Amino acid sequence: MRVHRSGTTLAGAALAALALLLPLAGPAGAAPDADVRKAPARGTASMGMGVLAHDGRDGTPGAPTRAVQTEGVDVSSHQGNVAWSTLWNSGVRWAYVKATEGTYYKNTSFTQQYNGSYDVGMIRGTYHFATPDTTGGAAQADYFVDNGGGWSKDGRTLPGVLDIEWNPYGATCYGKTQAGMVAWIRDFLNRYKARTGRDAVIYTATSWWTQCTGNHAGFGATNPLWVARYASAVGTLPAGWEYYTMWQYTSTGPTVGDHNRFNGDLSRVRALANG
Repeated sequence: MRVHRSGTTLAGAALAALALLLPLAGPAGAAPDADVRKAPARGTASMGMGVLAHDGRDGTPGAPTRAVQTEGVDVSSHQGNVAWSTLWNSGVRWAYVKATEGTYYKNTSFTQQYNGSYDVGMIRGTYHFATPDTTGGAAQADYFVDNGGGWSKDGRTLPGVLDIEWNPYGATCYGKTQAGMVAWIRDFLNRYKARTGRDAVIYTATSWWTQCTGNHAGFGATNPLWVARYASAVGTLPAGWEYYTMWQYTSTGPTVGDHNRFNGDLSRVRALANG
C-alpha cells in the first residue's frame, strides 16, 4: 500500500498499513479469527441450523410405507409472519415455534406464529435453543417456561423442546466436557419437569450427541427424541432411544423450510400433547 501525503515516508506508510491489519490477528500462534467475525448475532439461532454444515444432505425421504407419519414444521423469527393456512392446506398438522434462546432472547415473531398455528387447527408447542456456555441449565429452563415454554393439558399444546445442537457462535460443544454437557442437559430437564409436570422433548443430531455427550444413553427412557437428519432415512439414533418421536428431515420444505415427520398418526400427536 502506498500513501501519498505530505510528510509521510514510505516506512511510515508501511507501519500504518501493518497497524490496520493487526486488529484482525489473534494471539501469537493463533489463526486469524475469521470464524469469529462471521458468527451470527446472538439470538438468531434456529433449530437445525448446523445440520447441513456438519452432517450434509443425503436425499429426502419418500412417502411413508410402513407406518403413518404426520407432517409438521418448526419456525423461528427467520420466518416472520407464517402463512399457516397454506401449511394447513398442504397437510401440516403440528408445529413448534422458537420461544427463547439462552436467557437473553425471545422470539420477536412468537405471538403470530404460536397463536396462528393454533388458530388454523394445529397442535403446537415451543422450543428453546440452548446455549450451555452462557448460563446454567436450570436458569435457561426457567427463562423458557416464563417466556412461552409452559404447558397446559388442552389437547393442543405439545411439551417443550430442548434444542441442543451445534453452537453457531463458537466451540461446537460450548466449551464443555462430555460429562459437563450431560449435567447441563439434566439440570435443564429436571427444572423443566418441576415447573411444568412434563418431560421435555430433546431435539438433537446423532453426530452432535455422540461428540458432545459421549453418546449418553440416560435420557431415552423419559424424554422423547426429535432427531435431525436430512436424508432418505433417519439413520442411527443416539444411544438410549429405540425409536424417534419426531424427525426433522429437511430445511428446504415448502412454505417454510424446516419440515418434520411425527412417528405416528394425528392421534399420537394428540396423545403427546395430553401427556
